[in-house]
Amino acid sequence: MPQAQRRALVTAPVRGPGLDTLKQLADLVVDPWIDHDPLRIYDADTLAERVAAEKADIVVVEADRCAGPLFELPLVAVASCRGDPNNVDIAAATAAGVPVLRAPARNADAVAELAVALLLACSRGVVAADRDVRADEIYKKGTIPYQRFRAWQLAGRTAGLVGLGAVGRALRWRLQGLGMHVVAYDPYAPDATHTLEQLLEVSDVVSLHAPVTAETSGMIGAAQFAAMKDGVVFLNTARAQLHDTEALVAALGSGKVGAAGLDHFVGEHLASDHPLTTFDNVVLTPHIGGASYDTEANHTRVIADDLCRLLAGARPENVVNPEVLDRR
Repeated sequence: MPQAQRRALVTAPVRGPGLDTLKQLADLVVDPWIDHDPLRIYDADTLAERVAAEKADIVVVEADRCAGPLFELPLVAVASCRGDPNNVDIAAATAAGVPVLRAPARNADAVAELAVALLLACSRGVVAADRDVRADEIYKKGTIPYQRFRAWQLAGRTAGLVGLGAVGRALRWRLQGLGMHVVAYDPYAPDATHTLEQLLEVSDVVSLHAPVTAETSGMIGAAQFAAMKDGVVFLNTARAQLHDTEALVAALGSGKVGAAGLDHFVGEHLASDHPLTTFDNVVLTPHIGGASYDTEANHTRVIADDLCRLLAGARPENVVNPEVLDRR
């Protein structure tokens, strides 16, 4: 099919210079899922129907399910604007000869920035202090704020990163910029020189940045919390499945964990009466680590650049199933 006839259905949020590139590559139908109220996420059947109706041969998604009937259509490529394209049936795409593109590290800086925000907020009592000011309780129960919100400074302390991928690396230099000593555990990163046990023993701050796999699910449980320093600050801006929440609540209750910042909950929901909501030294955010406009600009650029390579006959840098290219 001549390039001038390429047509792309884009259901991901897109912006920035990469969008201009996409417009040069194909006729675009841009209909981001996140702009709908209520939110719209296509299942595999509905997405295939929409792609067929639009006569699109390129599909760019973020949340929609790509599987089954989609890969019965004559597609040039499917692009998932995620680091891990877990919304795409890779095996089905490969069997159909459809290359799948992804956007690694698209939100690394955004998530790292939120990790810093959570660290400062929970360790310095920012949220509780703000609440006191708004409630006209600066001198609560006859105390002064200096008494209630004293904390150890971060400079000179040790931060342990569990996972040294794109987000871990983006956080490492930020924490070093705060004057912290940073160590890391990651069996797949040669420059991560600590075991998990060593990291837990020496770290004043423990921050999780690993993917959820059979190996990592529940990796921080009661035994690991017990092995941490007294008063440790615990951060998880990755996935709640990495830690045992009941064990965390117990460690907070005993004072073993001195503060925590969490950006994810199983099922994307935390009940209002959950024990975590009762601690003033816990800051909770609803999975907003990657929620930046820059994330959208980044994944648009990465996908657009790889589509340029693919359509020019070159090998994309971020193709999940490169074996399909060898069949062409």
